[in-house]
Amino acid sequence: MHITLTGNLGSGKSTVCRILEQQYGFEIYSTGKVIRSIADEMGISVLEMNELMTKDHKYDHMIDDRTARISRENPDKAILFDSRLAWHFVEKSFKVFLSVDLAEAARRVYADASRGEVESYKSEADAAEQLAARAANEDARYNELYGIHYFDFNNYNLVLDSSFLSPSRIAEALIGEARACHTWDGYGKTGRMLVSPKRLGFVSDKEVTFEHGYVYPEPVKIAVDGNTFSVTEGAEIAQKAADDGYAYVAAVIDGQ
Repeated sequence: MHITLTGNLGSGKSTVCRILEQQYGFEIYSTGKVIRSIADEMGISVLEMNELMTKDHKYDHMIDDRTARISRENPDKAILFDSRLAWHFVEKSFKVFLSVDLAEAARRVYADASRGEVESYKSEADAAEQLAARAANEDARYNELYGIHYFDFNNYNLVLDSSFLSPSRIAEALIGEARACHTWDGYGKTGRMLVSPKRLGFVSDKEVTFEHGYVYPEPVKIAVDGNTFSVTEGAEIAQKAADDGYAYVAAVIDGQ
């Protein structure tokens, strides 16, 4: 099985990747790992490689081609591609987008001292503003380079909300969805969204468990405005899911 994992900045992608590697046996191929392998073959440092990438887009395409080749040459390996755009280049994978509430993402990155001077924020509000700006810049860049819209959820087999669940639980849900998709060869189906009731504004004192599964059995319809989700149909379902301790409700974007 091949999984391609991307998502919002601050979505916890790196932590989920480590769990999938340690607990589920996936070999991780990150963009950084691919860059290092190409740099080694060229006899240059990673820093020199990064400098070349800023000047010539052909190096982006080299990375993309290498990612696709790794997938083609290892069809039977359990591989997780930790990359912004691997979903676009890997021929057959379970495509996952980790989505996170902007305020929660800002809280996480502002509190993360390991990000150092590369990502410096004055406050959580400043972090939120910078994260939103970076997302817009990335989307514009990918559209210019590849003609794709990174935040179009129809690009992915699964959009998984990572706002209010532990990384281990997120990994468990992701694997559950991936295995189901792999079983019925559903790689061509896209747009399944699992969203926390809390992100939709529905809360409860009930502790979230996976006792009866992680997805409430009835879906809701939502509106998506950038990073903000809101229920347009099925508010009672979302509240019942919260009251019963479900981690997620399945969401369908209204009008699609």
